[in-house]
Amino acid sequence: MLFNSLSFIIFFVVVTFAYFLLPHRYRWILILAASCYFYMSFIPKFILILVTTITIDYFAGIGLEKFTGNKRKWLLATSLIANVGLLAFFKYFNFFNANLLNLANFIGWHYPIHALEIILPIGLSFHTFQSLSYTIEVYKGRQKAERHFGILAEYVLFYPQLVAGPIERPQNILPQLHAEHKFDYQRVTDGLKWMAWGMFKKVVIADRMSLLVNHVYKSPSDYSGPMLVFATLAFSIQIYCDFSGYSDIALGSAQVMGIKLMKNFSHPYFAKSVPEFWQRWHIALSTWLRDYIHIPLSRKLLTKNRESKRLKWAFSLLVTFLVSGLWHGAAWTFVIWGTLHGVYMVFTGLAINAWRNISTKFPLHFPPLLTNFLSRLLTFLLVSYAWIFFRASNITDAKYISANIFVGWHRLLADGHKIYTVLINGLAEKGISNTLVMKSSFTKIVNLLTPESPPFVLLTLFPLVIFLVIEIQQYNKDFLEKFNSWPKHLRWLSYATLIATTLIFGTAYANTSGQAFIYFQF
Repeated sequence: MLFNSLSFIIFFVVVTFAYFLLPHRYRWILILAASCYFYMSFIPKFILILVTTITIDYFAGIGLEKFTGNKRKWLLATSLIANVGLLAFFKYFNFFNANLLNLANFIGWHYPIHALEIILPIGLSFHTFQSLSYTIEVYKGRQKAERHFGILAEYVLFYPQLVAGPIERPQNILPQLHAEHKFDYQRVTDGLKWMAWGMFKKVVIADRMSLLVNHVYKSPSDYSGPMLVFATLAFSIQIYCDFSGYSDIALGSAQVMGIKLMKNFSHPYFAKSVPEFWQRWHIALSTWLRDYIHIPLSRKLLTKNRESKRLKWAFSLLVTFLVSGLWHGAAWTFVIWGTLHGVYMVFTGLAINAWRNISTKFPLHFPPLLTNFLSRLLTFLLVSYAWIFFRASNITDAKYISANIFVGWHRLLADGHKIYTVLINGLAEKGISNTLVMKSSFTKIVNLLTPESPPFVLLTLFPLVIFLVIEIQQYNKDFLEKFNSWPKHLRWLSYATLIATTLIFGTAYANTSGQAFIYFQF
C-alpha cells in the first residue's frame, strides 16, 4: 500500500476517523492492527520477522533493566544479533556470497555455496535501526524498558514511518504513544497540509523527473555529456522530492493523530558544504550513524592513543559513511557512493581548517552573496556527482557516466538556435520537432518528459517553479505559520491549486496503485 495510492487515502481516512472515535485506552489496538494490515499489504508473511524481533527486544529490554554485569551484555548481544542477523541474511547474503565466489574463481578455489532466492522485506533497514535504538538506549540507561508489549510493537510498526522512516528514537515516540491525543483542528489541518505538499513533491515532481532519469540510466552508453548531466541533475531533484515527499506524508499523517515525528529533511540543497548537507539530508539516519557509530568509534580510537588524532577522526568518518553506503544497498555502487561522501567530509574538514589558518594570516574579504552562491553550487554539484553511483545499475554504467559527462557538449552548443525554437514554440509545431530539433539533445529531453504530449513548459517547468518558490519560502522562514495567517479565501484557493496541479500533472495517477518510492527498496 503506497502513500501515493487511492487505497492508502481510503485507509488513512478510515483509520483516522476510527482513531478519534475510539476511547484512548483502545487506540493502541487500532493503530497496531492498522499498521500490521498496512505492512501485510505488501508481502504478508514478512510480518513474522517483525513479530520475532519485537518479541526478542521486548524481553531483552526488560532483562537489560533488571540484570547487571555480563547478563546485560549477553542480552544486548542477543538483541543485536537477532536484528542485525536478519538484516544481514536478507539484504547482504547474496552480495557477500557473490563476491566470495568471484574471489574463489580468481584464485582457482572451488566455492560450493550458491545464491539464494531471497526477497528483501520492505523497509527492513529502517525498522532494524529503529529496533536497535530501543535496546541500545535501554542498555545505556537513557530509556526505561517498555512493559506494554503492544506499545513497543506499535513503536516498531507505526505505519506512517514503518517502511521508510524517519528512524525514531524511543525517547521521542514511546511517551507519545502512551499519551492521549485529542482532536485539534489546527494540528489536524497542518498535518493534512504537509501530506498534500508531500504528495505534490512525489507525484508531480519526482515521478515526472523519473521519466528522464529511468530512460537515460537504463542505457547510459547510448548518450553523451548533455543527456547524462541533465539526467543526473534530474535524479538529484527526483530523489529529494521522492524521499522528502514520503517524509512529509509520514510526518503529516502522524501529526493528524497527535504524534510528532522528527524532521527528516531541512532543505539540503541549500547547504554550503557537504557536512551541512548531511545535517539537512536524511537527518534520522545521519544522526543515528553519528550517535551509534561515528562518536563511539572516534572515542574508542582516541582512548587507545592520542596521537594522530586527525587521522583517526578521518578513519572514523570513512567507516561511518561506508556503513551508510552498505545500509542503502548491497552493491558496490552504494559502497562507492558512501565512501565518496566520506572523502568529501574528510577533505571539507581539512579544507576548512586550512582556510582558517590562511585567513588568519592573510585576511581576505569576499561578498557574502557570491561566496554563499558558489559554496552552495559546489556542494550541489559534488552531491549530484555522487548520485551517479547511487542511481547507476552497476559499476560499469557509473564509470561510463563519470567518464563521459564532459563529452558531446559542442553538439549541444551548435544546436543553440534549435533549442531556442523549442523553448519558444514547445512541441506545437511538429514540423520543427521532426526535422531540425530532433537532432539536439535538448529535444530528446523534451520528448522524454512530455510523451505524446502537451507542451514541455506547461507539464514540467510550471510545477517545478511552484516547488522551487515554496521551497525557498520554507527555507527563509516558517512558511506554514505565515501561510496560516493568509486570508481564508487565499488559503482555500491555494489548496485547490495544489490539489488540481497534483491530479492534472501527476504521472502516478495514471493508475490507482501509484509509483513506488525510491527508498522502499532499502
